[in-house]
Amino acid sequence: MFATRVITAVLALALFLAALFLLSPAGWMVCLVPALLLGAREWGALAGYERGAAWVYAVVTTAAAVALAWVGDGNFETRAVHVGVYAFAMAFWLLAAPLWLKGHWRVRGIPLALVGWVVLIPMWLALVQLQAIAGVLLVFMGVIWIADTTAYLAGRQWGRHKLAPTISPGKTWEGVAGAAAGVALYYLVLQFLVDDWRPVLDAPAGAFAFAALLALSIEGDLFESWLKRQAGVKDSGRLLPGHGGVLDRIDGLTATLPAVALLIHYVG
Repeated sequence: MFATRVITAVLALALFLAALFLLSPAGWMVCLVPALLLGAREWGALAGYERGAAWVYAVVTTAAAVALAWVGDGNFETRAVHVGVYAFAMAFWLLAAPLWLKGHWRVRGIPLALVGWVVLIPMWLALVQLQAIAGVLLVFMGVIWIADTTAYLAGRQWGRHKLAPTISPGKTWEGVAGAAAGVALYYLVLQFLVDDWRPVLDAPAGAFAFAALLALSIEGDLFESWLKRQAGVKDSGRLLPGHGGVLDRIDGLTATLPAVALLIHYVG
């Protein structure tokens, strides 16, 4: 299973990097459309829609996201609508999602479908826009990827104490500690070995940003785990061997990329 997981991750990362750096902005957006379409279809299934209705939901969600991406004058700094979308998403992750997880809310149907727009569209929009600064985007996405990998390895090796047994029995505090250690090492490597990033990631602001993204990625992971648990499924899909579905691969990004977009907008 682990070998399959690694092979899938390496192939997906290679394709992602090639598209990110080689495609035009329009080409990059088109390349991201299938991922959103498939992820939205999986979300529709978690919301309780049958196959046909789930695809209709996915098409409507994708069309809305593409239309939103064209709003504005082409200048990221002046797209007040997009900033509002990111801010609304972060309000959800900072206020509503913690209460949702704590209260074990069981929501399906249209309400959960609407929440899917708040979760999926801002993340997709951030990916589309941040291609303009692909290197910066990769640095911050690296936080989520490293956290996910080190949490998996540490939890598998030493996991004993459950993080949230009623939500995701497989996640442990040892996994969280492994993720924190991996992200801390990643930050130190960038801070001390990559000169170009010192002004951007200057301590303590950079360390705080990385810690905040780590916490948000864990929240995004737990939130999707709860939706799968209430739907009675282990994975959101079967598209990616060793990983599950599209939502299983992007759960941490849904909660973090809107924060990255806001950080870059306001801090620069």
